[in-house]
Amino acid sequence: MKTRSERLFQEAVNYIPGGVNSPVRAYRAVGMTPRFMQGATGPYIFDVDGSKYIDYICSWGPMILGHNNQEVLKRVIEACEYGLSLGTATEIEVKIAKFICTNIPHVEMIRMVNSGTEAVMSAVRVARGFTGRDKIIKFAGCYHGHSDAMLVSAGSGVMTAGVPDSLGVTRGATADTLTAAYNDLKSVEELLEANKGQVAAIIVEPVAANMGVVLPKPEFLEGLRKLCDESGALLIFDEVITGFRLAFGGAAEYYQVKPDLVTYGKIIGGGMPVGAYGGRKDVMCMVAPAGKVYQAGTLSGNPVAMAAGMTQLTLLHANKDKYKELDRLGVKLYGTMEELLYQYDKPWHMNYIGSLGSLFFTPETVTDYMTAKTADTEAFSRYFAYMLNHGVHLASSQFEAMFLSCMHTDEIIDETLNIFENYLKNQGTDK
Repeated sequence: MKTRSERLFQEAVNYIPGGVNSPVRAYRAVGMTPRFMQGATGPYIFDVDGSKYIDYICSWGPMILGHNNQEVLKRVIEACEYGLSLGTATEIEVKIAKFICTNIPHVEMIRMVNSGTEAVMSAVRVARGFTGRDKIIKFAGCYHGHSDAMLVSAGSGVMTAGVPDSLGVTRGATADTLTAAYNDLKSVEELLEANKGQVAAIIVEPVAANMGVVLPKPEFLEGLRKLCDESGALLIFDEVITGFRLAFGGAAEYYQVKPDLVTYGKIIGGGMPVGAYGGRKDVMCMVAPAGKVYQAGTLSGNPVAMAAGMTQLTLLHANKDKYKELDRLGVKLYGTMEELLYQYDKPWHMNYIGSLGSLFFTPETVTDYMTAKTADTEAFSRYFAYMLNHGVHLASSQFEAMFLSCMHTDEIIDETLNIFENYLKNQGTDK
């Protein structure tokens, strides 16, 4: 007898491409039918068949306070009483913008949008408008949303010209996108030299989290800052994942490297659809109606989303010890997983920082896209199925991150580690 999730998926594929509204939900990579979720609270998520899971996706990052935080929920309900969308300027937009600019030194001015993709697309346009240059350097394996210019194949070389990574994206749209190797400053230097005076910006996930979690090598981010200063290009940090998660000021604060522009998403909306881009005032003043770089959005700064974001950011800022606690829990979960791999003689690797982590099924030390691609995705599929069937909800791809929330306790971590150790003991026999 089919589960309700299976029946829903069978129906969904008739009306929604692939049965899902975002490919990361499809479970296709692990050869399974996606679990349809009904609700979530704290560190747990529940599917339509009544199963309960410890959640390590956290809606792909924004639920840093845990699911259904009561203070955020209260403010959202209050905001809804005044209307779901006004399409006008509102006071809450000013409050959250002032709050961010006051508390994050490298953000002097900020513009709200509706997604991380919008934020990146807009930041790149502003960088081009400010510098009067066309080319952008990105890194293989770093995902910056699905705007045309960012959907470029990583390729197998250190430097890849603009080769579209999706049907429907023209070569013209990606012709000015140059691809370097993450953690390899020489590849960036060579691109800058070959395109002298033409590069508007270097955009990077300061901690890569879309090829699995890959940390920057010492001095990599500092090196990018120096290269931008020398070449006249702007440095854009894509902090859609790391913003307000590694620290209140994101990876820029964590690594003490100041970008010219930064993009945010996810956490800034407390779970509502929100993105933002900001940075130097002289650059942001290029944005319409202050300047001639056009960007608009009917729902940008939606008052309900702003109420959720303002509440979450206020709670995080008021208790920055939460980040220390998340770091401690991260060491306990990911660090112990690493120890267990060694104990059971498994040739795999944990990459982690703070509340972000990834288990790579490869004997290679993962430092970039090429080493990430050596991971055994079939081994990951077996691991994913075991953990899900034993009540642990993970992303259904080898190349996604695990997220911790403030609601994950020592007891929950211990329960997860017990399940993981049992998987290692039974690996190859218990499917």
